[in-house]
Amino acid sequence: MAVENSKVLIIVNNWGIEETELTRPLRDLKAAGAEVTLAATTLDPCETVQHDRYEGETLTPDSLLSDVQAADYDLLVVPGGTCNVDRIRVNEDAIALAQEFAHEGKPIAAICHGAWLLVNAELIAGKTAAPCRYIAADIENAGGHYVDEQVHIDDANGFTLITSRKPDDLDYFVGAIKDALK
Repeated sequence: MAVENSKVLIIVNNWGIEETELTRPLRDLKAAGAEVTLAATTLDPCETVQHDRYEGETLTPDSLLSDVQAADYDLLVVPGGTCNVDRIRVNEDAIALAQEFAHEGKPIAAICHGAWLLVNAELIAGKTAAPCRYIAADIENAGGHYVDEQVHIDDANGFTLITSRKPDDLDYFVGAIKDALK
């Protein structure tokens, strides 16, 4: 599979998404030829923020979380944003999607707080991850290992997990996603 023949699913809550952690993967992957679907909890506009505080860009979701299935995609992306992930990590549809991707052996990419979803989906045990430092204890308490790296790729337990710490790491994060789709 090549990036230009791949289907990528990005999942979010409808507000509180860190702007660049959503828009960079979305636009960079589309520019590389991937078919990218933005699925949200509702079909209301997705309101992003900059630094969890300032108003960011608003995007229109393509689909509902409840209407998408891992079988239709090659890779899952979970952007950060504290409020975004704090809500999506308890969303049954989001948890089920993450579990489906992992059980089907498909890559999951999570940046910053995005790995919180994987904690709640019980997918972190035995994995090494590089999310933002604020959830390092959550990663460790869930049986994972936290590392402070620009990007970390872990192939343990049957699926590839790509994690990065923050917006400054987006070049590495998007690059690792593109490599996973080759």
